[in-house]
Amino acid sequence: MKKKKLMILGASILQLPAIEKARSMGLDVVVADYNPDAVGFNVEGVMKEVISTIDVPAVVEAAKRHKIDGIMTLATDLPMRSVAAVAKELGLIGISEDTALKATNKAVMRQALADHGVPIPRFYRAEDKRQFDEIVEKFKVPFMVKPTDNSGSRGVVLVEDPSDRKAADEAYAYSSKQARSGVVVVEEYMRGPEVSVETLTVDGEFHLIQITDKLTTGAPHFVELGHSQPTKLPPETVKRIYDVAKAANEAIGIAFGPSHTEIIVTDEGPKIVELGARLGGDCITSHLVPLSTGVDMVECCIRIALGEKPDVTPKFSRGSAIRYFHQTPGVIKSFSTCGAENMKGIKQVSFVKNIGDTVTDIDSSSARIGFVIACDDTADLAVADCEAALDTVNTVIEKE
Repeated sequence: MKKKKLMILGASILQLPAIEKARSMGLDVVVADYNPDAVGFNVEGVMKEVISTIDVPAVVEAAKRHKIDGIMTLATDLPMRSVAAVAKELGLIGISEDTALKATNKAVMRQALADHGVPIPRFYRAEDKRQFDEIVEKFKVPFMVKPTDNSGSRGVVLVEDPSDRKAADEAYAYSSKQARSGVVVVEEYMRGPEVSVETLTVDGEFHLIQITDKLTTGAPHFVELGHSQPTKLPPETVKRIYDVAKAANEAIGIAFGPSHTEIIVTDEGPKIVELGARLGGDCITSHLVPLSTGVDMVECCIRIALGEKPDVTPKFSRGSAIRYFHQTPGVIKSFSTCGAENMKGIKQVSFVKNIGDTVTDIDSSSARIGFVIACDDTADLAVADCEAALDTVNTVIEKE
């Protein structure tokens, strides 16, 4: 029987779990990335396409040439429009182009959610500085400024004092520079616990797989420093989170595949931060979900993309967690795990920068230098295991 052929957009460390899983399933795998040295290209047997994952015509042409049976990406938003275009052109399983736009442009997403009555913060779209200045006048409370079309917390900044025009101007300059279109979203700052909801939709049926508690750097950029599962929020709050996430998925139009929905539980109830029509990054769905539930979400997504029925049933309930290394600005001089990988509960210790690299404060997810992953009986124990490992790891960073 002819092997099925899957195309995966992206060959970075984020997409590596999908590439390796697809190969272990015996599939022929086409991998696309603009970086010829991307780590995913080193997986044995992959067919390599050195093209940008957001170059829609090039991706469609490659998909046709390889006569693929399915297409997907993992943990990144930008290739989703290419995924949708290929699915439409080749008649494959995937999200629509309309859904891809709603899931990758924060302004369009916000409007779609608002149109369907899904709880969101008050927001405005600013195409230029003049519009931004007019919008700022409407705020008497702290507000966030975000690029409409970027991810990984890039360009996200909080303005705590709406009357501080210098801070507002700096926020606009910072955020708009990170927006490919130059357009930003200005929205009210939400306070409360933050979670992400990891889901799979199969033939229009919505399945909540896990809810993840988040730890961030806080103001001004709110970059994620850790995650743990399952959530420690009470059952009644979990039910409200489920309802909001389901409504958001329906508003965006996700009928097949994964979603990663970020939510803040405010005093008024859960509200959407944003939603991605893909698996969550930061090892949430590739590592933490299998450790805490036994559900292999990466394999599930591969099967959905190929038109197969995945097993989405949780097998058990344990605790899992990831924590990122502490760091200060400077040059990395040395790094040692000091045996942290052998400590209680630890499943992985990874360093994602190189000796000699210059590092900064954590102002985006790409600035982080490494992480530890743990699994234990509960989320609290898994977090404690991570923290103990972090205290053991030795990273020497010298100021420039």
